[in-house]
Amino acid sequence: MTEGWWIYRGTGVPHGGIAGLPPAPAWRAFGDPDGDPELLPAPPLEDSAAGSTARRLGRVRQASAYQADEREVRLVNLALHLRRPLLITGKPGVGKSTLAYAVAHELRLGPVLRWSISSRSTLRDGLYSYDAIGRLHEAGLSRHGHHRGSPEPRPHGDDLREDFLIAPPEHGRTAPAIGRFLRLGPLGTALLPWRTPRVLLIDEIDKSDIDLPNDLLNVFEEGEFEIPELLRLGPGPQEVGTADHGRTAVVRGGVVRCAQFPLVVLTSNGERDFPSALLRRCVRLEIKPPDEHRLAAMVAAHLGEETATAGATTELIEDFLRRQRAGAELANDQLLNSLLMAARVLRTGGPEYDAVREVLLRPLNEG
Repeated sequence: MTEGWWIYRGTGVPHGGIAGLPPAPAWRAFGDPDGDPELLPAPPLEDSAAGSTARRLGRVRQASAYQADEREVRLVNLALHLRRPLLITGKPGVGKSTLAYAVAHELRLGPVLRWSISSRSTLRDGLYSYDAIGRLHEAGLSRHGHHRGSPEPRPHGDDLREDFLIAPPEHGRTAPAIGRFLRLGPLGTALLPWRTPRVLLIDEIDKSDIDLPNDLLNVFEEGEFEIPELLRLGPGPQEVGTADHGRTAVVRGGVVRCAQFPLVVLTSNGERDFPSALLRRCVRLEIKPPDEHRLAAMVAAHLGEETATAGATTELIEDFLRRQRAGAELANDQLLNSLLMAARVLRTGGPEYDAVREVLLRPLNEG
């Protein structure tokens, strides 16, 4: 079923439907209301993401094969229309992060900007990083006429200064541009003024420090952030690195301000509760373990229709679901791995395959 207001349809087939996304509600509008969106940069092509060609193609195949159900499609569209983050909860391996890739692939929104969270992650990590020591070193080389590779005495005591206190270079020499040492993180890159929304995946937000969810709120509300290292240089443009592999962007006046609020997908394994201030700003989606029909469709998409309809596949899916109902935590890719080994190498039903299947389908919650 396809509703008329759906932008993302869950088909896995790329299309230009994002052009039909209605204007943002007044309380979620960003950027210049009188500006021409066509003058803004388009996201990079999906296959320009960092990583090996094989891995990129595998991710695209995974995204196109994702089997979104009607409820998931509906909630993704709510997040798109309302310009609100999508908070996805569910057991490990049910496809929470893959949904972000599926949306980006189908709507041609460029490579997914992924920020994997740990207990040490801070808001600054997602926004940008600045190599002040590297710039201090390069400025010293420029000031004294050294080239890369030349020995340079390390500063000490009163000679160690902040980058903005570095003395001007000698006549005829140029100080290194600050942008060479500043790189926007996944969140910072998503908040650049793109022609269409980028997809930002904040993966496993429940592993974060207790303060990070609250720290994100202001950025989500304002759609912008300041970079102090650039602010003090004045209103001029500065070219900086981005989280898109090998690409740069121009930041003016030290402020990164979005034109289209990104589709922010936060995933959680349900290991903690979140503050109500964050929850009320999110569209919340719980992905439950797939049933037999959805698993069969997933197998067909990844391994082909012939594998999906084989008797051994049906038997293994039933075993997979039976184990889940008994309390075992099993991920979808464990099922795919088992079927792949059955089809390629091992003798289905033989003792060798039974032994390997026990390894591949070992519950995640088993010590």
